[in-house]
Amino acid sequence: MQRYKFELSYNGTSYFGWQRQPRQISVQEEIEKAISKLFDGHLFSVVGCGRTDTGVHAKYYVLHVDLPLKWESEILKYKLNRILPNSISIFSITETIENFHARFSAKARTYRYFVHTEKDSFLYDRSLYLNKKLNVEAMNQAAVYLLGKQDFTSFSKLHTDVFTNICTVTSAIWIEYEKGNFYFEITADRFLRNMVRATVGTLLEIGLGKITVEDLLQIIAKKDRCEAKTSVPAHALFLWDVKYSN
Repeated sequence: MQRYKFELSYNGTSYFGWQRQPRQISVQEEIEKAISKLFDGHLFSVVGCGRTDTGVHAKYYVLHVDLPLKWESEILKYKLNRILPNSISIFSITETIENFHARFSAKARTYRYFVHTEKDSFLYDRSLYLNKKLNVEAMNQAAVYLLGKQDFTSFSKLHTDVFTNICTVTSAIWIEYEKGNFYFEITADRFLRNMVRATVGTLLEIGLGKITVEDLLQIIAKKDRCEAKTSVPAHALFLWDVKYSN
């Protein structure tokens, strides 16, 4: 068996997240079905770098899969892209070492959440329209409190199966990339379910003046999901990058 590393992107609008699940279409299932067509219906399981929730996109995503025949990478990429729907695009396939693991070998992941404050027909399905003035300086002051190794229970979906809610955040910042258009970028060694969307929702409350920068410290300290604010919609969230040690 040869292990392959796939680099891809996908528009998550039509999918119930990355992970295969019964009675719902997922990105993982679409890719596994495409590979199966090249191997006379035999099903191969692909392993992704992490889960994304329903409606969340990935500008950059990594998976690995073990295949019984050695393929020329460009031919394999060409054949799979012809089978896959337009919402999933593979842009690189490379042979990799046997112990490479798309999820566990990853050292850091970066997400971006997009917000626009003027109505835009070309952004409505990939950015949150918020027709209000934001205090970006205050949001960035608060984002500093997210840095470091700490417990993010207040921003995690309840009753998940993870062994710890400790994450190490190395970067968190709001950037205005065009007038009235912003994104929040956060990088960490791992993320909890719903963590980014709950964090953005809380920071937006600060930007709107509904809570203070100091309130964020109390929200983190209480380790209670009820303390953080409402999660923002999924359509504006992108997995933006994944880093590996080599």
